[in-house]
Amino acid sequence: MKKRPLIYTILLLIIFFLSFGSWAGPAPVVFVSILPQKFFVQQISGERFAVEVMVPPGASPHIYEPKPSQMRKLAVSKAFFTIGVAMERVWLDKIATINPDMVVVRTEADIDKIAMADEPHDHPGDPGQEGSESHDPAHNVQEGEDGLDPHIWLSPSLVKSQVKIIRDHLVELDPSGAQMYNDNYAAFIARVEELDARLRKVLHDQRGRKFMVFHPSWGYFAASYGLEQVAVEIEGKSPKPAQLKALIKQARDLDIRVVFAQPQFSRKSAEVIAREIDGEVVLVDPLAEDWFDNMSRVAEKFSAAAR
Repeated sequence: MKKRPLIYTILLLIIFFLSFGSWAGPAPVVFVSILPQKFFVQQISGERFAVEVMVPPGASPHIYEPKPSQMRKLAVSKAFFTIGVAMERVWLDKIATINPDMVVVRTEADIDKIAMADEPHDHPGDPGQEGSESHDPAHNVQEGEDGLDPHIWLSPSLVKSQVKIIRDHLVELDPSGAQMYNDNYAAFIARVEELDARLRKVLHDQRGRKFMVFHPSWGYFAASYGLEQVAVEIEGKSPKPAQLKALIKQARDLDIRVVFAQPQFSRKSAEVIAREIDGEVVLVDPLAEDWFDNMSRVAEKFSAAAR
């Protein structure tokens, strides 16, 4: 049998290694705060960056504390993409201290935020008082502490702004990938616009309707589609008995039969209201990773609840 020339064998090896990325080494690490952000960055970056998320599935960005393993990865991270959740206000300065070379990218920078709630409940100072459920009292910062709503990833139009910032900074971090980032960005924006058009069609007949949620996560979503959320929880606490009674009356007056809750919070007050209005509690998760799928399912649930 005739032997292949050495150069032919070397070329085959080069093709093999390039095809499977064996020469590339590990992808550089970037961090995000929550799972939807991980989805956004991965959609633009492809596999050129390893995207780590601070707040894992089932955890709350209000009270989450980074694990030692995360701090070790943060020490070599190229960038941290913020979004304005409470955890960042507690930890971001500490994280920057351990890695001063890390770029902090504020994806919320160009967004005018709305207020968390128009009429906060008058809660007692003692979280142990009857009728009050609160987050961990050791936690020293509440979501919306500045009075503004951080849930900007729940509006398609605002996501377009965030993803543009993500694209721009990925290009700065890795200019050689600029063409791919721009192509991925264009494809992503097209999908967002298609989703937005579909949600407007699904929710068109519900404009002006109010829906009841335990935690007020859906203000931007509601504003985008002409809806209004009625929050059970305000400022991290559930209502006192008198306030709960008023919410039950409001739900009856508005013919609300569904109370939306999210997996990261207690559903106790939502279940009380649902029982009193002969309704049900329906879970919607603002922190689900697959953003496109989640937004579609949430819109269908809101529309069905209104019907």
